[in-house]
Amino acid sequence: MKKINLKAEIREELGKEAVKKLRRRNLIPAVVYKGKRALSIKVPSEGLLEAIHTKAGENAVINLQVEGAPKQSGKDAARPKASARTAIIKEIQYHPVRGDILHVDFNEISLTEALTVKVPIVAKGEAEGVKEGGVLEHILWEIEVECLPAQIPENIPVDISPLKIGDSILVKDLPMSPEIKILADPESTVISLSAPHVEEAAEVAPEEEAQEPEVIMEKKPKEEEAPAEEEAKAKGPEKEK
Repeated sequence: MKKINLKAEIREELGKEAVKKLRRRNLIPAVVYKGKRALSIKVPSEGLLEAIHTKAGENAVINLQVEGAPKQSGKDAARPKASARTAIIKEIQYHPVRGDILHVDFNEISLTEALTVKVPIVAKGEAEGVKEGGVLEHILWEIEVECLPAQIPENIPVDISPLKIGDSILVKDLPMSPEIKILADPESTVISLSAPHVEEAAEVAPEEEAQEPEVIMEKKPKEEEAPAEEEAKAKGPEKEK
């Protein structure tokens, strides 16, 4: 994989207000990690966007050209020196509404040490079974692999054109160079082509169709008792004199 050059500067600006001013100047606050050590830097937003919008995406191997030098007095003497660094993107923090980049974490890497990264899977062609009415299901969209930085694939292309209804592509079927180790379960399904789902209409029995709705008759109210009888009941029995 080709390395991408990205200019950076040592960042002395810390705190919310300071980084807000950086962003207004189209500079993105970032940190480069190497083990337990960390170096605060700032990168131009335009250059960063160009780097992550390449085919490699966030797996791009970036050559950070860090300018400036950190203070070398007191506790700062233990801070790593500024220099050219090979790194990959560890994490990008986006604004929850606007979607613009707020912060980036880089991991400094060695070109001679293997990395674990996730690589997207891309379906190529048109499956034969789809032409027959089958349903194509792309189940696994990315896969974790281990390899040297220079061997990280931009994506894993999968030819789906031979697939017929009932066929599937498993992880073990993916075309992969021998120097790249797949870390996923080899029996996991990546893409499958199933028969179309047909919903059968429920049949209604003839007796049910002909049956008329039951008519519920309203009960008649009891006849009102004569006023005299009601008055007698209210007074109760007369006492004997």
